Amino acid sequence: MKQLAGLYIVTPDWDDTQRLVDVTEKALAGGANVVQYRHKTATPALRKEQAQALLALCRRFEKPFIVNDHLDLCLEIDADGLHVGGTDISVAAARAQIGADKILGASCYGDLALARTAVAGGASYIAFGGFYPSRIKKYAVTTQPEIVAIAHAEFALPQVVIGGMTLENCQPLIANGAEMVAVISSVYMADNPRAAAQSFSALFPQSDAVSV
Repeated sequence: MKQLAGLYIVTPDWDDTQRLVDVTEKALAGGANVVQYRHKTATPALRKEQAQALLALCRRFEKPFIVNDHLDLCLEIDADGLHVGGTDISVAAARAQIGADKILGASCYGDLALARTAVAGGASYIAFGGFYPSRIKKYAVTTQPEIVAIAHAEFALPQVVIGGMTLENCQPLIANGAEMVAVISSVYMADNPRAAAQSFSALFPQSDAVSV
């Protein structure tokens, strides 16, 4: 059983595979619970190399490994799941192709209508954000924090919040019902990634984990 709760780490656009694996391992050792591989500028060969290395690492830690956007890669390496954005394949179409057993996440930005469509299409979790300015990703939408409590009341699925997350600014979102906090720079660019992951993970009561 894979648990969708706690710290959700998203990889930066690093071409150095060994560095990427090393820092991801430190984050997993610190309690990161989900890993999403996202590299917008990688070549297909590098993307496959990195995804396979990270998948092997996640298997060792028994944590879910999710591929961003690339459905073919997800299927080729038998990743645990896929995450799709607003300009990617629809949630329903992705679910039809990856099957019922894999995790499927959907970016909903600040739009409850997108969340409803994702839920109806077979999403495993829904993602909202960005909430705060990000050092990594450029967001066209500024998401209002109030959406977390609204979504928590309406949807049974776990939700992840993303966008400039720090230890301080994510706490109100967790208090309002976010089951996962997605981070890139707050862990990957931290002086001590393991300690950073431990600090984020400590914000979540373990009993709230949702298994899929």
